[in-house]
Amino acid sequence: MKALIFGANGQDGYYLTNLLKKKGVTVIGTSRNSGDIIGDISDFSFVESIIKNHQPNYIFHLAAISTANHNALFDNHKAISTGTLNVLESVRLWCRHAKVFLSGSALQFKNDGNPIDELTPFDASSAYSVARIQSVYAGRYFRSTFGLQVYCGYFFHHDSPLRSFAHVNQKIVKTVNQIANGTAKTLELGNIDVRKEFNYAGDIVEAIWILVNQTDLFEAVIGSGKSYSIKDWTEYCFKKIDRNYEDYLVVKKDFVPEYKTLVSNPQLIKSIGWEPRISFEQLADLMMASV
Repeated sequence: MKALIFGANGQDGYYLTNLLKKKGVTVIGTSRNSGDIIGDISDFSFVESIIKNHQPNYIFHLAAISTANHNALFDNHKAISTGTLNVLESVRLWCRHAKVFLSGSALQFKNDGNPIDELTPFDASSAYSVARIQSVYAGRYFRSTFGLQVYCGYFFHHDSPLRSFAHVNQKIVKTVNQIANGTAKTLELGNIDVRKEFNYAGDIVEAIWILVNQTDLFEAVIGSGKSYSIKDWTEYCFKKIDRNYEDYLVVKKDFVPEYKTLVSNPQLIKSIGWEPRISFEQLADLMMASV
């Protein structure tokens, strides 16, 4: 068995690669900067060539720019939307037996604070969500018109020690450790009452693997269904160093969060046998110990 991963050098690509190798799957990783094969998923000739030549059993499209900022409009469009079309058309032409997974996001749904599931309507609320929504519709088109095996998984927030400082959970972890060793004095955050999921990337890729190895379900939200606040995470991390977070926290004035609550209803993905293994506390312990 052979798998091709676009975006292999990201957090999810790393954990998926490890999982697949444990399953005995040969992995070919691609990205723009590093990996087994270096290339751009927005380049059709590149994508067509490696799919035609390697004939993978699985193709995972994880490539994206890790921001929903409008300034990344064209980069995300190329990586997500154009990348999806390049993968699906190449599979249609040369590798119809392959199972294709397209990564999606919780941010592409209408969010009124209630748990989001597969029936929640999409909402083009950002340039990033536009790219994600287009990717899904392309997947549906190639599945219904050409019979391709195309799966879509909508990721809710997930973390690991591989996250960059730009992600708030990792910013908190690293700053708390800096405070513990005396190299930082304060932690600046926005609205700490925002609630989201705190999932582990290793658990999320296990859901991907379960999803693509059955044929009854082709789209699913992937999350724990459990929400915690930024305050909860901050307080827990400070307790790990026996400090009170209120003594160090600086709250940004006039900060406007993207949402107040973002949480999934994972009933469907759980119905095919997936359960997250790592808890909120275990994820914080893992990330605090890895700094």
